[in-house]
Amino acid sequence: MVMTTLIYIIGFILIHLFSKNMKFLDAVPRSRFLSVAGGISVAYVFLFLLPELGHFQRELEGELDNGGWAFIESHIYIVAMLGLAIFYGLEVMVKQSKRRTENKEKAGKGVFLVHIGSFALYNFLIGYLLVHQHDISSWGAFFYFFAMGLHFITNDKSLRSSHKKDYDKYGRWLLTAAIACGWIAGISTEVSGVVVSILVALLAGGVILNVMKEELPEERESSFLPFVIGMVSYSVLLLLI
Repeated sequence: MVMTTLIYIIGFILIHLFSKNMKFLDAVPRSRFLSVAGGISVAYVFLFLLPELGHFQRELEGELDNGGWAFIESHIYIVAMLGLAIFYGLEVMVKQSKRRTENKEKAGKGVFLVHIGSFALYNFLIGYLLVHQHDISSWGAFFYFFAMGLHFITNDKSLRSSHKKDYDKYGRWLLTAAIACGWIAGISTEVSGVVVSILVALLAGGVILNVMKEELPEERESSFLPFVIGMVSYSVLLLLI
């Protein structure tokens, strides 16, 4: 699977480098493509990532000693909630920074570094889990790549909107390097099931928040029907394969 996952990592990198050329994404009302992409990402989280957490939790039962790890063994979904809360906090920080700065369209430099640094860790995690998913079959890797690739397009547009030229000049390169480093770490290291389950949980919470924050604000003028079409069609596909 190393060559297969390498191809997918190259695909992720190309998405980050060239998503800025997708000018149709800048339309208002919000591009229907982005709503479809959001629906697909949500379907993947609820039909693949969250069930995978259940699998990890069953595997870990009784294997951990008393202590912090033992708590995680029985409450892995709390980690997913924590991932959601972390990214919600980041978005609140960016909005507050915009209100404080003279340039109301762009967050401050310090906030940019924290925000992009957090998404770099997010990308590292996605690159790492491409190798360390529970379902590392060719189909499992493909569905992961497809859902996360569309999710990257949505994230890129959001980060570019928040940080303007700083994102294209610095941010996208850092995110590209982060996902490549995550893949390299994935193929060169082995970690325990509890660590992988924590990483999957953080990713699930982050994806849910990052999709919802783009779909829900009124000024986005999002399209409900394309969101539902993306969610339902990808759900059916995942259930059939």
